[in-house]
Amino acid sequence: MRVRSILRAQAAGSRLDDPQALRAAYDAHGSELYRFARRQLGDDGAAQDVVQEVFLRAWRSSSSFDPEVASLRVWLYAIARNAVIDEARRRSVRPISADTPIDDQVASTLRIDDLVLDRWIVEEALRKISPEHRAVIVEVHLRGRSASEVAGEWGVPPGTIRSRVFYALKSLKLAMDEMGVEP
Repeated sequence: MRVRSILRAQAAGSRLDDPQALRAAYDAHGSELYRFARRQLGDDGAAQDVVQEVFLRAWRSSSSFDPEVASLRVWLYAIARNAVIDEARRRSVRPISADTPIDDQVASTLRIDDLVLDRWIVEEALRKISPEHRAVIVEVHLRGRSASEVAGEWGVPPGTIRSRVFYALKSLKLAMDEMGVEP
């Protein structure tokens, strides 16, 4: 029912200015966006605020949504990414003390923005590769485990893990290239 409602809304070009279409979009993507914001910010309350902001922005700018350019999910994620960055900036703002140079505060805000954006890009790229490749990258690169440790746990030779890591990194690079990410 909800997917049909979204598709009907998209086909009719209502662009989420219809409360029912907005509600259907929230039902279909709200929990996923919450998990995304929660992972990025590490705070339940902030993640809830981000999801609320995403749908508020979607409602306000519903005329800019074009289903022929991007799916509703992609459009909402783009809004969520910006809302997460805004939230991270807001959280990083600290009262200026006389001892802290302003350049340090600006650099700190930029680092947080870059970190949030980098995490989002890596998560999106990891979703685009196979589950086997994703698993080996998570174990070896993100959790910092050795190929021997993973091989022992999975019951395969360490050379197999190293080979999987090689091909997984190639797949990840290809996924990032397709996303337009430049080194």
